[in-house]
Amino acid sequence: MAVFAETDGPLRPRQLGQALDMPILPKHTEGIRAKLKRLVDRSILAEAEPGLFTQLRP
Repeated sequence: MAVFAETDGPLRPRQLGQALDMPILPKHTEGIRAKLKRLVDRSILAEAEPGLFTQLRP
């Protein structure tokens, strides 16, 4: 969540992985994407466009 707070725009799962110093492999990127989708389902994040995730702003 700190990475989203530091950015102004939406992030792709790959960009989030890079910000968290994770290896950029398809299996890691897909895992991040799945977790981000779960956060969207719980109304913690929003999906601005398919594949672009952003923090909900009050």
